Amino acid sequence: MQPFAAIALVLPVIGIPLWLVLVTAGKSRGEALTPNLALPSEWHLAENLATVWREAEVPAAFLGSVLTVVPAVAGVLTVGSMAAWVLARRATRLNAILYAFAISGIVLPPAVVTVVLLLRQLGLAGTVVGMIGVYMGIYLSTVIFFVTGFVRTIPESLEEAAQIDGAGPMKVFVRIVLPMLRPVLATATILICLFVWNDVFYAFFVVGGRLDTLPLNLFQVASAGLYLNNWHLIFAYVILMSVPLVAVFAVAQRQIISGITAGAVK
Repeated sequence: MQPFAAIALVLPVIGIPLWLVLVTAGKSRGEALTPNLALPSEWHLAENLATVWREAEVPAAFLGSVLTVVPAVAGVLTVGSMAAWVLARRATRLNAILYAFAISGIVLPPAVVTVVLLLRQLGLAGTVVGMIGVYMGIYLSTVIFFVTGFVRTIPESLEEAAQIDGAGPMKVFVRIVLPMLRPVLATATILICLFVWNDVFYAFFVVGGRLDTLPLNLFQVASAGLYLNNWHLIFAYVILMSVPLVAVFAVAQRQIISGITAGAVK
């Protein structure tokens, strides 16, 4: 009975917003002026998606998002997993202090003004490289926190056996440790992708006006006179923007659930 009660509580919270987005994106402009949960009298979903794709320059914004998200996620997972492995295996007082400092970013938000000024001093303001660096700095703490606990569940005997066979630290990490981190890295990937893909706040201050990402382009589309109060087109854009994340989750869902379960057991 408890699982059904939990589903009954969660389903409206998740289902109602999704239903609102879907039915509004399928309505005509007149019907969508006041968004509600009613079905459209005639579905225009394909037409609205095609209009947004053509007029809102979605392909260019999608490319901008990919150029930002993929290197940022790959970089933060690589650096974070290597740092977490060292912090988990070398139990010294210095490493304990470094670990506490590394995960402090989870509760201490970065100062936007300071970040922008620092990027200007480095000559990275308004660049993709600067934006990637910002995202890596923000979410490195999350990866270290997730991976460190997971590494401690891996038997050290596996690494010691590889070292006896002559493997160096990098080879041990790549051949032994990294494949075992697949579940927790999948979990971290979907979480960080979700944050970075939907981010408009930091992107607006760092690359706003120089590079279009999907959230920035959606903000411009929603603010433009042509799309002002055109909720059917705005919600159609939201659907297009969400499709890549849904695809990533569908591919990695088993690994994500395994990573969450392993972390919870630990």
